[in-house]
Amino acid sequence: MEDSTAAGEILARAAAYPYESPTRSFVQRDGAPHELAGAPDLAGRRPLLCYGSNASPPVLARKLAALPHQPLPVLRARLAGFDVVYSAHVSPYGAVPATLQASPGTTVAVFVAYATAEQEELLTATEPNYELRRFLDPVLEVDAAGTLDGVDAYVSRHGCLALEGSEVALAAVAAERRRLPALGEGEVLERVRRILAPELDLESFVASSLGPGMAAARTAVLRDAARSPTY
Repeated sequence: MEDSTAAGEILARAAAYPYESPTRSFVQRDGAPHELAGAPDLAGRRPLLCYGSNASPPVLARKLAALPHQPLPVLRARLAGFDVVYSAHVSPYGAVPATLQASPGTTVAVFVAYATAEQEELLTATEPNYELRRFLDPVLEVDAAGTLDGVDAYVSRHGCLALEGSEVALAAVAAERRRLPALGEGEVLERVRRILAPELDLESFVASSLGPGMAAARTAVLRDAARSPTY
């Protein structure tokens, strides 16, 4: 019973990706989101594009636990010419996370976090499957900050998940004029299970991804069939 309960909790955590985010800009501080009090002071901070779980306050609280009192402005934004798609990897906690892919004509809802050097160091330490890439001249409109001429983003080292020959967008991420098929995390986990371990049920499959070396082994299979990103 305890094993079954644990497996159910692991599945629930993975299937909840990319987790709930506020519908407006906020400041993360003391482990929780707070309303912006006027225009935030962004001096000396580096803008980081957040399109997956890094826009979720509970996730930020965990990642920035060593600096709980240092505020992090997280501003709502709109990114044109891209979509948020599933990455060709399995995370250490069993989810199939997100990455970016070019999508002409699409505008996707994202956030921009303005991090100090110390906050960026903590965030980067939690992203072993991602690399920090500079995007020059993005069509990116940020609340209270206007148009940015450049932004950095964590992008997958493994490429974009391909299902039936196409990248797949995250249904949980709002987009205008989306061109790609969109699925929820639970649906994608089920599709990936059929590819990687059809003999297991979904709960057992996700739980087993937490075993030693299992996420990496499953990622290697997905990566072999991945679509290359275009930035």
